[in-house]
Amino acid sequence: MAAAPDLTTESLFDRHKPIDVDTHVTEPPDVWTSRVASKWGDKIPHVVHQDGRDLWMIGDQMLGGPGFTTAAGFDGSYPESRLGFHDIPKSSWDAQARLEYMDEEGIYAAVLYPNVGGFGSGGFLKLDDEALQLECVRAYNDFLVDWCSADSSRLIPVAAMPFWNVNEMVKEVHRAASIGHKSILACSSPQDFDQPRLADKHWEPFWSAVQETGLSISFHIGAGDLSDLISDPCNLGPKAAFSRTSSMVFMQNVQCIADLIFGGICHRFPDLNFVSVESGVGWIPSYLEAADWQWSNGQVTRDHPEYDLLPSEYFKRQIYGCFWFETGALQAAATAIGDNLMWETDFPHPTCMHPGPANGLAQHPRDYVNETMADMDDDQVAKILHSNAARIYGVE
Repeated sequence: MAAAPDLTTESLFDRHKPIDVDTHVTEPPDVWTSRVASKWGDKIPHVVHQDGRDLWMIGDQMLGGPGFTTAAGFDGSYPESRLGFHDIPKSSWDAQARLEYMDEEGIYAAVLYPNVGGFGSGGFLKLDDEALQLECVRAYNDFLVDWCSADSSRLIPVAAMPFWNVNEMVKEVHRAASIGHKSILACSSPQDFDQPRLADKHWEPFWSAVQETGLSISFHIGAGDLSDLISDPCNLGPKAAFSRTSSMVFMQNVQCIADLIFGGICHRFPDLNFVSVESGVGWIPSYLEAADWQWSNGQVTRDHPEYDLLPSEYFKRQIYGCFWFETGALQAAATAIGDNLMWETDFPHPTCMHPGPANGLAQHPRDYVNETMADMDDDQVAKILHSNAARIYGVE
């Protein structure tokens, strides 16, 4: 077992009350069965115990299981995993235990994302009735607000969206804001589900609704097609395939950001803040340099004379990136776009920053921050660890 963090000397955590902007709640077994009308029967997402493992099911379709997504401290890697609720950390599914874990690690607040419904809500499309899909989205959003009420100043809920129906999205945006959600989770790759790309005017009512609420929009990686995780098309073997896809999935958010900027969403909705979640940040300066170059060489303003900023300027005005493991790449990103960075751990996912066993990479979040950010200007560290997130998510 990893040694406990040294809390006797002041660290960057002590000075800046860190806000972890990407964590996940392992949904308890009764999230939907206790909130969705019983008339839907086994179509309601529910847990079954099969061959010693807890699995999430919709009818006879398997949606994964809590053991697969709750890997913090686990001595192994995919396809090895824990089995279910009896052997995963309580802090993954119990709010009070999560707060205790945060206290142990010195983390002030945490932003919460889902597992079962998918990182952009695409999992709900496995349901074969749109009324049930919508009811399940609302049930999850109600659950998450209840879960975060254990300490609503430190647990920050992000609302799922029924992205397959824009009119219902608009309604759910306003409902979610009214019950206490602090951000809106959008699908970063809707084209993977036969929906228009983000640059399409189809989404204008959604952008407008979120801007009216004053909330931010989160684009979490893995919200699109992840079939490579399962199919291993290159025949690499399960561990290599998982690692390959886990590194390449960052690129889904490059496409997302390109659509937001080149599609004019940033221009038309200047008060919206967007967050690229769990995508790392080292690639962002390189992409923005390329975008500025192509924007100018391609004379984009001939098509859109109303665009009055370069891509990098739109980004710096309203888009944020999140990191949790980078070292050298982080320094370059901090130099280029330091005011647009936020820190995360991805707890309790397989690649999270967490004190763990024998993989040689796991460490306490505070140790990573102290080592990696020690030479940064303290005002910049304050923005990255706390004030950017406090402003984006309304943390007091």
